Amino acid sequence: MVSRNIATSPPGGRRAPSKPPLPSPPKKPDLKQYNHYNRAAIGNTLYRHFIAIRADVLVSGEGYLCFERSRIRSGWLEPDLVIAFGVDPDAIEDNNGYEIDDVGKSPEFVLEVASIHTGRRDYTVKRDGYAGFGVGEYWRFDYTGGQYHDAPLAGDLLVDGQYAPIPLADDRPGKMFGMLSGYSAALDLYLCWDNRKLRFYDPKTDDFLKSPEELAAELSTVQAQRDAAKAQRDAARAKRDAAQAERDAANERIRQLEERLRDSQPGT
Repeated sequence: MVSRNIATSPPGGRRAPSKPPLPSPPKKPDLKQYNHYNRAAIGNTLYRHFIAIRADVLVSGEGYLCFERSRIRSGWLEPDLVIAFGVDPDAIEDNNGYEIDDVGKSPEFVLEVASIHTGRRDYTVKRDGYAGFGVGEYWRFDYTGGQYHDAPLAGDLLVDGQYAPIPLADDRPGKMFGMLSGYSAALDLYLCWDNRKLRFYDPKTDDFLKSPEELAAELSTVQAQRDAAKAQRDAARAKRDAAQAERDAANERIRQLEERLRDSQPGT
């Protein structure tokens, strides 16, 4: 998997791979489209959220999803984003892909983001494929608003081996008013289509998860505040050092004067 949005190693450290990793999937024909919506930013937002809660979570993409490596040629998919809980993320990363038979369970969540070359497959062939792989929830996001997918945002829940559409609405209260959104029980988050961006709303905190750009801006502000505080401390330290140097120089002059005074006394 190219993305390294992987949780920390389980107790005992990284497990040594017992077999060669899966080959990397073929490069996609529309890399410019994938760069446009910044798939890594979506994964990083969710990774930062879940790694603060638990360590046994995989948030990654760009690797094979299959039942078993010997059957890759006959059946595999390459999710834009896959999330699984209760797994060994390091072992899956080392394997360069998600083998369901090896992991012991299907992923809870898969996301595909629309692109010009694969958009139709996302809501047809891939929808059937992810149902066959037992993926609990399959979501699709089209930043164009529906030019490549059949809808700007769509989600499916696996029920008795078949996908049933997850209800979406644009009239939810509070921060999501007027924003197309749907609830993911797997993530306990709302997925929201917001002005060509995919955002995640946490009902527990009644706020959106911060995007990497927002986190970077916060970090920049905090760093600037730290730098300013350090500059103030350095200036105060320099002022104290200068004052101490002046006191030391004054004391030295006093010592020298006292010494000269003693030398000038009769009988000394």
